[in-house]
Amino acid sequence: GAGAAAADGTPPDGAAAGSTAAEGTAPDGTQAAGATRATAAAQDADAAAQQASVQAEQALAEAAPGIRSTARRAVAEAAEQARAESALMRAWGVAPGELQRMPYGRRAELAERLRTGRLGRFADLIGRFRQLADGERARRVEQAQGELVGITLGDDLSWVVPSELAQLGVPAMRSVFAARFAESRLMLYDSRGEQHTGRGAIIACVDCSYSMEESGPGGITREAWAKACALALLDQARRSERDFVGVLFSSAESVRVFRFPSARPAGIEQVLEFTEHFFGGGTNYRAPLAAAVEVLDEEYNTEGRQRGDIVMITDGECGVTEAWMRAWKDAKQSLGFRVFGVAVGAPEAAAPGRALDALCDNLRSIEDLTDVRAAGDLFRLI
Repeated sequence: GAGAAAADGTPPDGAAAGSTAAEGTAPDGTQAAGATRATAAAQDADAAAQQASVQAEQALAEAAPGIRSTARRAVAEAAEQARAESALMRAWGVAPGELQRMPYGRRAELAERLRTGRLGRFADLIGRFRQLADGERARRVEQAQGELVGITLGDDLSWVVPSELAQLGVPAMRSVFAARFAESRLMLYDSRGEQHTGRGAIIACVDCSYSMEESGPGGITREAWAKACALALLDQARRSERDFVGVLFSSAESVRVFRFPSARPAGIEQVLEFTEHFFGGGTNYRAPLAAAVEVLDEEYNTEGRQRGDIVMITDGECGVTEAWMRAWKDAKQSLGFRVFGVAVGAPEAAAPGRALDALCDNLRSIEDLTDVRAAGDLFRLI
């Protein structure tokens, strides 16, 4: 029977057991080999990780000086940018407190507008004008008692201001000096002292005709000089608790009036609107001066204020009729205002006998637009 089983191909019990044992031994060897390989791979990976870590530390150590240098440059650049922004804001009259309260987004937007606006590249000029005005206010003539004195009109030669006396050094201007002396219209230091109460507005009439875009030395345009001067006059009005009015003009139909009441802060948006507006076209004196007289007349009738100051800044000439000139003189006498003329980049406009000379109590010609000191006494007189 056993032989038959063997003949049929059925393995005997021992053979089956041997076969089973052989099949069980093979899987156990494969798992052990796999575990060994996995362990070796893990050890290799750990060694590679350690090597990579060492190499990273070495690379970081080598790069550290460069990183520190880059960080220092970034900090320095940020600090310089902050200083430049602060100087830009200061030049435009934005107070530090206002700047600190301003949200970052608004601050960045304003800085960009100041840099890229119509007068963006003239921030330094604006700042120098404002510094000049501050310095000239401090240099005002003092009485023996320490009282500050203002300016009036008259014929007392012992009190004549330097800019008037300077006319005697120009032969062509001596007749003008003599005529003003005869009419008691010389600019004199006022020994009664400066009067803040009851003084009228400071009004800057700024020519915005096409020729004002012409550049002088240093690339400074006549428009930039005129508006920088006007912003310094705005500061002057603030310090004296007086209203400021900016009148932009060109032709007879092109006049725009900007009011800055002393009782209200001068917002940077309105300041920018004033400085960025420009007409082009020709030059007409009558329209802006009529607008200025209207402001002073309104002040006088509503608040009783007199002794305003009009500053006419132009590079052009304009004819006026005798009838208009008579009305102008009548208005000056009734309202008691003074007129300062500045011919910027155009000395011929300030020549004796021209309309500007006839209109103004005090007239000067500015040819070097880089030298703001040429307008220094304007801020002592107003």
